[in-house]
Amino acid sequence: MTTDQHPVPTTPTTPTAPPPPTARAVLAAKVLLAAFGLALLTDLGSLVAEAETGHRIAKPLLMPLIAAFVVVRGGPRLLVAALLFGWGGDVFLLSGADWAFLVGMGSFAVGHLCYLALFAAVRGAAAPPRWTAPVYGTALVVLVVLLWPGLPAELRVPVAGYAALLTVMARQSTALGLLAGLGGALFLVSDLIIATGIAGWPQLPEPDFWIMLIYSAGQLLLAIGVLGVLGTSGRNAATGAPGR
Repeated sequence: MTTDQHPVPTTPTTPTAPPPPTARAVLAAKVLLAAFGLALLTDLGSLVAEAETGHRIAKPLLMPLIAAFVVVRGGPRLLVAALLFGWGGDVFLLSGADWAFLVGMGSFAVGHLCYLALFAAVRGAAAPPRWTAPVYGTALVVLVVLLWPGLPAELRVPVAGYAALLTVMARQSTALGLLAGLGGALFLVSDLIIATGIAGWPQLPEPDFWIMLIYSAGQLLLAIGVLGVLGTSGRNAATGAPGR
């Protein structure tokens, strides 16, 4: 229904760039990044010292701190959602139960779907570099074939499906530039270490330390990479900025 004075537009408006951050927002973002760094150091130190309590306290703080940083920076809701689904996966994986592992993997998978929707909205008509298709595709096939015999029978199909989704996310992240592409690759590597552990492959010393370091760096680089693209392309309206 329309009026003569104010007809309803039939085409979407052009996305506009976010307003410059205020001094308070800049300070808050720096504080949140510092808090994230402190929580990560606490978590990594707890893993090395085998202090389970410290790990259980620090690990669940990591993704919410990055998500809060994104909100302060005026980032998109889909990015916040992806990080919070990652937080859900982190929390469930603190349990050693098989059901918790599957639920945690499902939470991460939803986060990857949020990332894919976000990348599509941010990059517009752009596409990942052509070389990424054969590289990521070959890596997925080789790794699934090699891991398959060592995985528990009930986990083979879920892990293979999750690996395919994660690989697609990592490849698509390369369309947003170096930082986001590196973040997607690190996310893939961290989960690969987990999968090799489940399959009974030899592990690096302190594998949980490396998993958390690489995973946390990957998520942070994905967030910073997306925010950097939005700050220069002015497409945050396409993905929706968080509201209060």
